Amino acid sequence: MQREPEYFGEEWVKTFGDEADLDSWLMAELTRAFFLARKAKRSTYDEQVFETRLVENLIQLKDDVMNRIYHPGHGIAFIVHDPVMREIFAAPFRDRVIHHFLYNGVADWWDRRLIYDCYSCRVGKGTLFGIQRLAHHIKSVSEGYTKKAWSIKLDVEGYFMSLPRQGLYERIMWGLDRQFPNKGPIYEIYKYAWKEVIFDEPVNGVHRRGHLGEWDKLPKSKSLFCQPPGRGIVIGNLSSQLLSNIYLDLLDRFIVYDLGYKHYGRYVDDFYMIVKEEELEKAKKDVALIEAFLTSIGLTLHPKKIHIQPVERGTAFLGAVVYPGRIVPGKRIIRNYVKALKAYTNELKDEEVIISYMGMMKHLNSQRTQQRIFEAAGMEYNI
Repeated sequence: MQREPEYFGEEWVKTFGDEADLDSWLMAELTRAFFLARKAKRSTYDEQVFETRLVENLIQLKDDVMNRIYHPGHGIAFIVHDPVMREIFAAPFRDRVIHHFLYNGVADWWDRRLIYDCYSCRVGKGTLFGIQRLAHHIKSVSEGYTKKAWSIKLDVEGYFMSLPRQGLYERIMWGLDRQFPNKGPIYEIYKYAWKEVIFDEPVNGVHRRGHLGEWDKLPKSKSLFCQPPGRGIVIGNLSSQLLSNIYLDLLDRFIVYDLGYKHYGRYVDDFYMIVKEEELEKAKKDVALIEAFLTSIGLTLHPKKIHIQPVERGTAFLGAVVYPGRIVPGKRIIRNYVKALKAYTNELKDEEVIISYMGMMKHLNSQRTQQRIFEAAGMEYNI
């Protein structure tokens, strides 16, 4: 990732010294992390307080890490209902800087290792890429839609809430040991900071916002407050998004290399295999092997989300439904698009949100659907 030129040119070197100096290196990396962390948080009180005394706060954070006295702070927990009811933990801005620092340090190394068809939280990929790759796999396996093909959709139950923190730490250390084979001082800093973040208990000291009764409506498998010690990580943290990919890289490699399924893809904990009809019976049996593998790494295959069907019936993935030769938006995309249009007419969202939906629709064979969406939002469609 490119550095902010105004902070990493000659003036920076004059002020803070050469990167060969560990103290200067860490200050530079934390500063870079700050500018990335603040991009979507500049309107928040927590970020503004941190930026008001920016240099002092960065120096203090640097000293805390160097002296091994940094510990994650107490965040805020609340319930959201869009697109489904779920629990959100918002970390203090100071911790967000550390999350970006850790991400910057190891993400590129891991990205080169992850399989091509891992789509979440990766530059140049994402939901639309994942949808298009599923369409590609269907076309390839069906030999241009001339042969029978089947989709097998699977999911991990309560993924983020059930992740074993010891397993995550061992996995991140596996990568650090190879990324930094000499195990120098930079390695030790990352090792320390990752341990603090992974083994943090976010429910301790957290401030809950909203009605506490809402948590009673949330399934226990979706709340960190209901998990046993050593289980579960916060969903929204940048470090958690990276850790989720790193941990299920084990599953990706098991399915692709050990079981031999080349037409496979995954977005977070939602994954699929596309198989020929003559491979179907073997694939059904291999679902049991996948379930056993997930159990061996401390996870559970969702028993109610095992979907096996011919591809011509449509494969739902990442908000779209992929059929042979066409892709249509699913109910979630349609619902969110209508909400965004209504918010736009009430000046609650800017036009960039609408343009992004239009851009997605362009790839989803959805001209008529988009017209119905505009009508549902009370707007005229004349594009």
